Amino acid sequence: MPDRRHILLLLAPALIVLGGLFLTGLGLTLLRSFRYFPALGLTQPDLAAYAAILTTPGFLKSLALSLWIAATSTLIAAALALGAALVLRQTFPGRAFVSFLVQLNLTIPHIVGAIGILYLFSQSGSFARLAYAAGLISGPQDFPALTQDPFAIGIILLYVWKELPFITLILLANLQTLGEDHEAVARSLGASRWQTFRHVLLPMLMPGLASASGLVFAFAFGAYEVPLVLGAYSPKALPVLAWQAWTDTDLATRPEAMAMAVVIALIGLLLLALVARTLNRGERDAR
Repeated sequence: MPDRRHILLLLAPALIVLGGLFLTGLGLTLLRSFRYFPALGLTQPDLAAYAAILTTPGFLKSLALSLWIAATSTLIAAALALGAALVLRQTFPGRAFVSFLVQLNLTIPHIVGAIGILYLFSQSGSFARLAYAAGLISGPQDFPALTQDPFAIGIILLYVWKELPFITLILLANLQTLGEDHEAVARSLGASRWQTFRHVLLPMLMPGLASASGLVFAFAFGAYEVPLVLGAYSPKALPVLAWQAWTDTDLATRPEAMAMAVVIALIGLLLLALVARTLNRGERDAR
């Protein structure tokens, strides 16, 4: 207990500063979303901004698109990361080089990766021109639409590429902590390799996998840079709508931008709370 108090005292200055900034920003966002904006002559809070965005044509489509992007990219990245972690756990020639390649793109900003995807995979990009030069297509316009497409393929590719190493590193750390004793016991009792993975290893990895996946989903759902660069003109991802409303020259759209930001934040927080509750329940059941 004294050690915990000592740690809290050491962290107190940073927590106060960060907490103060966070709570201040959150409070101002909520006030603006309730149309309390004295600079614009709005001094009577109401829910008109929320009513406006909910009745805006295309809002629900944008919300559904953002959920599709976040859910699909998270599921694919989590599945690939689980496989990558299991492979990198083994000892084989070239393992260090493969591990380096997996971690390499952690240092690349999302916006840089999005521009790279655009230059490579768009219908006017490098791959389209190479396919045309090789006679595989009659023109760049015949190249599959992988960017600015209604299914957000380019956005999902970028998020999978960027978030896969993040989840992989977390799973590798978990695997190193767990060791191989539990699997060895299961195999000695007659369990097959698949049964050992399904009933022993995977449940032990689920807390880390769920936590990392929840963070990836929240990020992919709330970020606007990648959908802005790679997304279709319509429907737009919800964070892009919020960003455009905030940067509109008409300041009257600011409350609606804040209302969309609050909706995005609430969905992300609800997901993270659900993940935390599920993990806590799993820990209690394990006891």
